[in-house]
Amino acid sequence: MMYFMRAPNIRNEQELQPTLMDKIGEYFGVQHWGIYLIDSESKADTETQSIPAVCLESNPVGRYVVERHAPAHEQLILTPEDWKDFCPRHDHGHVMTGPIICDGRLIGTLNFARDKGKPAFTANDLADLSALCIHLSAKLATLKTNPNIFKSSSPSPLTPRELQIAELVAQGLTNAEIAEKLWITQNSVKQALKRMFRKLGVSARAEMVARLQDQLIHR
Repeated sequence: MMYFMRAPNIRNEQELQPTLMDKIGEYFGVQHWGIYLIDSESKADTETQSIPAVCLESNPVGRYVVERHAPAHEQLILTPEDWKDFCPRHDHGHVMTGPIICDGRLIGTLNFARDKGKPAFTANDLADLSALCIHLSAKLATLKTNPNIFKSSSPSPLTPRELQIAELVAQGLTNAEIAEKLWITQNSVKQALKRMFRKLGVSARAEMVARLQDQLIHR
């Protein structure tokens, strides 16, 4: 039983990743992982950029998850040799992705990667990921149905995803580092920052961070 699924007091979408990060990483024995939530606002800008890098349409693992709304790892679909040819990255020796569903629609993914040389994901890992995705999907459905239950006293014009990007900017990460951490493309980060600057009426990263200092989540 995944003990951490009983505990988190998640109040809104942007708290998902910092709340669960350490516990999930340790439980699944992964070196890299992330939650990707599709913003309804940014989704209209570019459909393909709404899917994390590991789930791009050309990726058979991501395509499986998008089409079937079921978790998958690379060995469920490809031979080890085919996966090495498809993804030679050292930090993606093994990958596993699960869907986050709301009202029958894919609203995000939970993504894991292990470095080359680490054990492959197993059927037990898939079963645990499936259970975790069900819990996260239910939690997000509750938050979306009752958005005012945990309404912030200082509402932000930014979406949960944009606040997450702003937090990483505040930590000093570059666009490339943010893209890698959130499993999205650098262009997605660039376009998100443009929207954020426009909403906040700022023109620089430091100015944006100063404007949001009371709303950013710092670990």
